[in-house]
This record gives sequence, C-alpha cells and structure tokens, in this order.
Amino acid sequence: MSSLPLFATSQNPALVGIARLAAEGESLREGHNVEYFTLPARSLLNRCTSNRNMPFTWTINPYRGCEFGCRYCYARYTHEFMEMRNSMEFEQKIYVKQHTAELLRHDLRKVKSGESIALGTATDPYQPAERRYEVTRGILEEFARHRGLELGIVTKSNLIVRDIDLLREISRSNKLSVHITVTTLDVELARILEPRAPRPDLRIDAVRQLSNAGITVGVSCSPVLPGITDSPADLEAVVRAAAGAGARHIFANSLFLKPCSAAVFLPFVEHYFPHLAENYRQRYQERSFLPPSYSKRISQLVRKFRQKYGIGRDDPRRESAFATKWPVQAFDEQLQLF
Repeated sequence: MSSLPLFATSQNPALVGIARLAAEGESLREGHNVEYFTLPARSLLNRCTSNRNMPFTWTINPYRGCEFGCRYCYARYTHEFMEMRNSMEFEQKIYVKQHTAELLRHDLRKVKSGESIALGTATDPYQPAERRYEVTRGILEEFARHRGLELGIVTKSNLIVRDIDLLREISRSNKLSVHITVTTLDVELARILEPRAPRPDLRIDAVRQLSNAGITVGVSCSPVLPGITDSPADLEAVVRAAAGAGARHIFANSLFLKPCSAAVFLPFVEHYFPHLAENYRQRYQERSFLPPSYSKRISQLVRKFRQKYGIGRDDPRRESAFATKWPVQAFDEQLQLF
C-alpha cells in the first residue's frame, strides 16, 4: 500500500516545585520494570496555554508518566519538569496523584461557563495503574456531582468501559464526549508502536460498548505516522471500523515530535523501518511538526472517509477542529514535499 509523501549529587541545586514533590513521593510497588510513586498535588486542573488552537480550556492528568510506552509519545517531556532527563523514565516511573477528588471539588470553582475540560491530554487516564489506584474513577465520581460542565476524555484503553455507569450519569447533566485513540488496525504494528496498550480491536469494541450505552464517543486517529500508518487504505480502514462501531466523530493529526520524544522514536524507526530513518531525521531535525500541507492532506482524506461512512463530524468539541487549520494545497503539490 502506498503512503502519503513524507516529508543527583549534593552539589546539584535543591529541587523545587513538582521536582521536589516527585522526589519526596513514596514508592508504592514495582513490577514489569515499572515503579509507582505517590505524588502530592496542589491542584488538579491545569489551564491550557498552548498556541495550537486546542478545543479545551482546562486539562486533567491523573497520573504523571504512562506505562503504555507508545514510541511516538509527545508527552515524555513532562518528566523533565521533575528533573528526569532519561526519556524512558516516562514509562518506567509512574506518579499517582493524591487527593484528586478533593482537589477537583475545589478547582471546579475556577471553571467558567463555556470552558471545557479535557481528561488525559498528556498521560492516559486508563493506563494499567488505574486498575489498582482508581484515580480516574474518583475524578469521574466527583464530576457526577456537578451540572453544566463540558468534559472530554482521551484514552487508548478499553478499561474505560468499566466506568460506563459513571459516564452515563455524568452525561445526563453535563456535556461529555469520549475519544478513543486508534492509530492502526494492524495488531502486529500496534504491538511495536504501542507495546503495552490494549489491542486496536479491543479499543474499537470499547467504542461500540460506549455508543450502545448512549455515550457520545468517537475515534482519534492520532498521530498519523508518515510512511507507517498514513496510507489512504490504512486511514480508511480505521474510519470504516469506527463507523461500524457507532462512532459519532473521528479526527486525525500528524506526528508531533519533540526532541525528547525523537530520542525514543527515531531509534525505533531505524530498527523497524530503516528505509524511513534518514527521511525522518531530516524532516524533524530542526522542527517538531511536519509541513502544514501534509497535515492538510491528512485532514482532507479523513474528511472524505467520514463522509463515505456517514460519520458526521471530526470533533464534537468544536467545528472543523483540523479541517480548517491549514491552508488548502493540491495533492500533486504534496508529492514535492519529500
């Protein structure tokens, strides 16, 4: 199938802020090369300050670090705030935030009418730690006590179906949308891209169960990886499966690669896709994003498949979330990008 064109020692300064809190965290348990720590938190809601026109005002991440170990994960840089410079520690040292329900109850006073909240923007709220610590469920229990809020949840785990009862309760008095990430339907490819995430067919089944429960649910086909998951056939397969499972929306965005993420992803490409390695190195050498024209083409393709399979929208949190982000360019021009 053809793809779209690519284009601490005592002499160190004293730790402060989140780095100090992380260092003081109590180790909970260790297994499968992953260690869990408590993390005292002063606040749960974080105001989104991105310049990327995001469709939410506030973010919540119940955990710091994510055990799924997705090779492309852009959020590895968040461990740097805790003075952890080894990119692999993001998936090996997981911090469990404490007293989240009480913090959320207090923080929600800051949320104004019309401001939306996104749960799981940097780390997955349903990663393996959630089975034991149930921090996300506690947060949802607090949301269920409120009215008039706008909440979006992003995950690539079918564990979310555990909380269908709470999600239905929340949706009765609030605006709720769930976004299940599915980057590929190829199980073997998903296994190496997202080593400890649930299989893509399990995620699609989660979409079906949520849809059958009357919850607004869709698919995030993000990130799209040039030369790996970006062929029209691959993208159409994800949209077709999403539609068959009852997805109400689907959107996609191309790979965003910060330097700390590139330190993990580029060696991965060199090992599994050596013919793409040099192209990736050149395209991401001095930038985190691919050219706007590539992202535009991805949006055009996904829009076409949405229309073909009867999915009405890309993202219920805003109109044309990615469809109007970049200027239009013809497909023939894309061929010159790489």
